[in-house]
Amino acid sequence: MADSLDHVPAQANNLPRFLALTIGAIGVVYGDIGTSPLYAFREALRPFGPGGVGRDEVIGLVSLVIWTLTAIVTIKYVLFLLRADNDGEGGTLSLLALLLKRGTKYPVVMFFAGVLGAALFIGDAMITPALSVLSAVEGLKLVTPALHDYVLPISVAIIVLLFAVQSRGTGAVSIFFGPITLIWFLIMAAAGVAHIGDDLAILSSFNPLNAVAFLWNAGLVGFIVLGAIFLTVTGAEALYADLGHFGRLPIQTAWFAVVFPALALNYLGQGALVLSHPDALSNPFFLMFPNWALLPMVILATAATIIASQSVITGAFSLIRQAIHLGFLPRFEICYTSETQTGQIYLPLVNSILLIGVLALMLLFGSSEALAPAYGVSITGAMVIDTILAFEFVRRQWAWPALTAIAVLLPLFSLELVFLGANLFKVHHGGYVPILIAGTLITMMWTWRKGVRLLREKTARHDIPLSQFIAMVERKSEHAPVDVPGTAIFLTATPDTTPAVLLHNIKHNHVLHQHNVILTIKTARIPYVPEKDRYTITKLSDRFSLLELRFGFMDDQNVSRALARCRKEGLKFEIMSTSFYLGRRKLIADSQSGLPQWQDKLFIVMADSAIDPTEYFHLPPNRVVELGEQVII
Repeated sequence: MADSLDHVPAQANNLPRFLALTIGAIGVVYGDIGTSPLYAFREALRPFGPGGVGRDEVIGLVSLVIWTLTAIVTIKYVLFLLRADNDGEGGTLSLLALLLKRGTKYPVVMFFAGVLGAALFIGDAMITPALSVLSAVEGLKLVTPALHDYVLPISVAIIVLLFAVQSRGTGAVSIFFGPITLIWFLIMAAAGVAHIGDDLAILSSFNPLNAVAFLWNAGLVGFIVLGAIFLTVTGAEALYADLGHFGRLPIQTAWFAVVFPALALNYLGQGALVLSHPDALSNPFFLMFPNWALLPMVILATAATIIASQSVITGAFSLIRQAIHLGFLPRFEICYTSETQTGQIYLPLVNSILLIGVLALMLLFGSSEALAPAYGVSITGAMVIDTILAFEFVRRQWAWPALTAIAVLLPLFSLELVFLGANLFKVHHGGYVPILIAGTLITMMWTWRKGVRLLREKTARHDIPLSQFIAMVERKSEHAPVDVPGTAIFLTATPDTTPAVLLHNIKHNHVLHQHNVILTIKTARIPYVPEKDRYTITKLSDRFSLLELRFGFMDDQNVSRALARCRKEGLKFEIMSTSFYLGRRKLIADSQSGLPQWQDKLFIVMADSAIDPTEYFHLPPNRVVELGEQVII
């Protein structure tokens, strides 16, 4: 997600840039769905067992694959959801922010739906690298069975190396993502074309009646198979999440010109191969290639899966940044790995958590075959959430009548519920993994929001209105604080009340600066705030001013840079004679307080893990003064 040229979508009349974004979208947006042929059709065949799958079943399965790609990816995401954007940005949290900004009759339902969708995406970000890399490296077993015992160690080494290079940024290598993935799609298409002739009956898969007949006749097995069929559309949600990085037209062009044809041809080829050689069902993808080509294909597949993994990792970074700026999580360290592209970010703590999660999954399950059942639950759940949010979006943003929205979205919603139900059958086979991951993240977000609200309520009891405080200190008396030269900037989240750190400074140091700026930082529910709308300055008195800085949830919240612009626009202060005052709270758990004890402790751990505001807001560290207080929660 973060590997775009910038956050401004391409224009159709700029052909070189449009082509560059289209090729980039092939690598970044479609990297995940492009690796699905490695395992999806194999897993769909597995419930039938060796020798248990007939011609009609194979044709019906391929038909299901093609029409699932058509309904879920082409119709829902490429043609419909790409038009549901928040000022050009897509994704679950972006859509949630828009709905909360516009107003909705069901804010609590929308909030929990959005948070659940985000949590399921993080589960996907852990499972995708593990499953994809294992699937690719397992091709070595076909090169020579002697390499069987080395598959897991090689896969682990690749994952460790992949996460180790995240801190260096992806800008240098991202230019290769598109071309490598383009080669991958072209070779997949060529392999499919080469094998379709093995049994031309596979072309009847284009008839959707074959998919319906398969489900009608297969019974319970057919329902179970649906869970594997859904693996063919894993990564489709990246279409929506990457909207702001590539623009709608490049993503759509990449799908219709390259990705969809290549996927369809490859699945047709795998089906024809199994029809003519039933023994190929053990690994139909790699068995499409001659022996001499196996090792090069394993290497290319590994490169493709690394790109797919990179895409979901950077996607997770971007999503967590959105969650932080929207107040769903505490502030974690965000490193910008590019001097020009704000989308290229690295979150050390999130990177470490993802690495531990991916390695745990690989070591726990040991093979892509064992891990595959865990995959579908997170994807189907996230897609159902997207449809729920889309329903509210078209009602609020596009003013669709309820009946029109139902007529358009209910068929897709029903289809996704069927897929979700099929995947829930695999909960005990590994489907519990994304549920546990999502449950953990939802608990953390819920605890953070609840704890922050409670903390504000407790501190508000001792608040003094800012206007009342200014009137008090400007009345000269024998107890008045000593005037000192320079400017003091006090950060606060509640600009109408006197910052606690200002009160502590007067109480303990008995001084008041010549110029005092009450600074509040707001995160808008739009991705990017234009520079001209970045700040508002209000003069409260001769000594006090109120400064409000506004950032979008995709912006770098660099206060120093914003203040430099304020100086150019007339805010008079010298940075070397300015002090930034921050309040630091030590939280103490209280079992009699508003949170259960376990939630108290979780909130305190999360608060302690947050990055120092000096680093997060890019304040000059040698100009920052921190004053602390204890708060019982």
